[in-house]
Amino acid sequence: MEALGRQILVEFYECNDEVLNDVAQIEAILLEGTRASGASIISHKFHKFSPHGVSGMVVIAESHVAIHTWPEYSYAAVDIFTCGDTIDPWIIQEHLKEHFESRNTSAMELKRGMFKVAEGQKLLFKPENAAKFNN
Repeated sequence: MEALGRQILVEFYECNDEVLNDVAQIEAILLEGTRASGASIISHKFHKFSPHGVSGMVVIAESHVAIHTWPEYSYAAVDIFTCGDTIDPWIIQEHLKEHFESRNTSAMELKRGMFKVAEGQKLLFKPENAAKFNN
C-alpha cells in the first residue's frame, strides 16, 4: 500500500507557557525544526493573540506545519503534514517537544492519500474501501 503523505497530529502538554506565548520564539522554533527535517520552506506567517496565544503556519514544498498555542493551559496543538518520503515529520515533532519543554506529548500519525498503483500509475483507491486500507 502506498500513501501520498504522512500527517502527524501532536498535542504538547505541560510546556513552558512563556515560550508558547512568544510569537518570535514560536516562529523561530518551527522554522528551525522544519529546516532540521530537510523540508523546503516556501513561506510562513504567525500571529500573536491578545492576551495570549499564537497561531502560525510554515508552508513547505512538501506540505505544511501548523500550530496553535494556549499558554494559559501550557498546551500547543501542532499539525505536521509531509508529502512523499523524503522528509521525516518526526524530526520536526522532536524539535518542537524539546524547545517547548513539553513534559507530556501525545501524537498520532495518519497516512494520507492511501492508494494502490496499477499499470500506468493509476490510483485505485475508492472511499468505500477505506476500512480495508487502514490496516
